[in-house]
Amino acid sequence: MSMQELLRDDIARRTFLRRSGLSVGSMALASLLNQSPARGADGAKPQAAGVVNPLHHKAKIKRVIWLYMAGGPSHLETLDYKPKLAEMNGKPMPESLTKGQPIAQLQGKALTCLGPQHGFKKYGKSGQEICEIFPKVGEIADDLCIIRSLHTEAINHDPAHTFMNTGSSVPGRPAMGSWLWYGLGSECDDLPGFIVLTSSGGGQDQPIAQRQWHSGFLPSRFQGVEFRSKGDPVLYVSRPGGVSNEQQNDVVSAISELNRLHNAKVNDPEITTRISQYEMAFKMQTSVPELMDLSQEPKEMLEMYGAKPGDGSFASNCLLARRMAQRGVRFIQLYHRGWDHHGGIKGAIQGVAGRVDQASAALVTDLKRRGMLDETLVVWGGEFGRTPMAQGNGRDHHMKAMSMWLCGGGIKGGMTYGATDDFGYNPVENVTHINDLHATILHLLGIDHGKLTYRFQGRDFRLTDIAGEVIKPILA
Repeated sequence: MSMQELLRDDIARRTFLRRSGLSVGSMALASLLNQSPARGADGAKPQAAGVVNPLHHKAKIKRVIWLYMAGGPSHLETLDYKPKLAEMNGKPMPESLTKGQPIAQLQGKALTCLGPQHGFKKYGKSGQEICEIFPKVGEIADDLCIIRSLHTEAINHDPAHTFMNTGSSVPGRPAMGSWLWYGLGSECDDLPGFIVLTSSGGGQDQPIAQRQWHSGFLPSRFQGVEFRSKGDPVLYVSRPGGVSNEQQNDVVSAISELNRLHNAKVNDPEITTRISQYEMAFKMQTSVPELMDLSQEPKEMLEMYGAKPGDGSFASNCLLARRMAQRGVRFIQLYHRGWDHHGGIKGAIQGVAGRVDQASAALVTDLKRRGMLDETLVVWGGEFGRTPMAQGNGRDHHMKAMSMWLCGGGIKGGMTYGATDDFGYNPVENVTHINDLHATILHLLGIDHGKLTYRFQGRDFRLTDIAGEVIKPILA
């Protein structure tokens, strides 16, 4: 086919789109949305089961809900109590711990101990130690596995987010949600398999780049889609004024046919992706408004979460996450930005804890009551921890130690795994890497992390790169 013919073909397609009544914004959105298991215009049914078919072993869960506390929550005021650090408050940090170690903003400065700013209590029959500013989370202590010995490899926010999401600090790798969607497929045909919600408040809001939910070198249909719980849920997904459902269906069908004809000439896999994306966008015009309408929820359910329809809060996002889980979304990630406490940590962390404590516990309780917790993994944590050394009246970034909690299918509840030293500076027992966490999540979903690979630029890539071990002691 000559260049002149290709150019004429392309001009004809763009002319059709301009005159069709379907906005360019809607087309741009559609090109970012994801695969529908419904039959495409060429009669082929896109693979819904994913590439890991059959599973490598029996799965314990079907989905993941990640409550991502963006900004670096201090483990010392959340899940890792250090009485020795409290005793050392205001005294110099032992040089044996910090000498030659990378520190974000305190490098070269006098290092002074900052004791825990809030007390801890033992909760539940298991006696899990949790900071008292999380009383609701304390009520579900017997469902939680607290990991206190995690560490990461990036000391600043953006690379640390990238490492937590993709298993590498190098930008451009696929996010975990994209890997799961690629590996396992989707359980719903009118919503993406990977959805992101964001909220903020309670502290300094660190920005979150959209590439944190990008599909990287995986096919673009596996990219995460950000939903907004305030205003239009998805930009440009609404039907243009004066266009009926039937008219738009005709447009989508015609565009898909044009794409199919073009693909027959150039054999570009992204064109096949685009066909299914147009169909997904069309279906979402009906499914998304209903999904995001929290006014359908009973008053007692809204009160349980502390949610208000349309307020864009973390509480509302948690309730939306449960609704998404019910509809079969594979990976749901809720970012709450407000945990970057370089100063004023005592009041600030109490404030942000008040925004997430009730809803985090409510989500677990709600899933449990509905019989869904056994098939769902809930993860709570951020991109790194905070230093035991004072930064004024706050804490600096700390990649050596951090804490998270997990609960749900396949996870032992009421247990604490791993430990840090007396200052919360280094893990000293059951040291756990982020790659290990990722390997464990994949294991719970029936995937051997070493076998889920994608060949790119002559190399087989995987979420856990060349590392990762399943954390077997925390498995039920």
